[in-house]
Amino acid sequence: MSTVTTQTILLRLVCAVLIVYTDVLYRMRGPGSSVCIATDYGQDGPGSNPLRYTVVLYGCETWSLTLREESKLGVFDNMVLRRIFGLRRDEVTGEWRRLHNEELNDLYSSPNIVRVIKSRRMRWAGHVARMGEERGVYRVLVGKPEGRRPLGRPRLRCVDNIRTDLQEVEYVYMDWIGLAQDRDRWRTLVSAVMNLRVP
Repeated sequence: MSTVTTQTILLRLVCAVLIVYTDVLYRMRGPGSSVCIATDYGQDGPGSNPLRYTVVLYGCETWSLTLREESKLGVFDNMVLRRIFGLRRDEVTGEWRRLHNEELNDLYSSPNIVRVIKSRRMRWAGHVARMGEERGVYRVLVGKPEGRRPLGRPRLRCVDNIRTDLQEVEYVYMDWIGLAQDRDRWRTLVSAVMNLRVP
């Protein structure tokens, strides 16, 4: 006869969350995506990041998200939080019901997944901007490809996302590369992007 310990219950909970995240990401990004097969810890190391962000946000520093993808990530984040926190008994009727988004935000006070992605993208862009023009990563981030582009609306680039993130914190300074040279100022902008409350 086996005894169920707290450690066993936590292990089962972690496995269930990882299975749900992998399944949703597989549906959202498609098979073979680097997001779906990542099992590494986040860049802050084990224990410093919520486990649910570990698999989902692998390589998010280089993503150019559309509004539709941001919405899907937000829905997915709330779905996992609902699984973790479970149902709540209504005080008036006594029936069990799902938690509303506002209740989830109150229970889990950390920033949502889109805020984390934007702050990591800003932090990475500041690091690349300080590398120098001779580095390949810098040239890829700010360079302009030669030749003809395909018909239709141009895709969002990483630089466009960085400018949008800066505009969200009401910072209209367009020379973000010059701004990133000042580490302390850039760090405050990154934390402002992370802690911004957007409805």
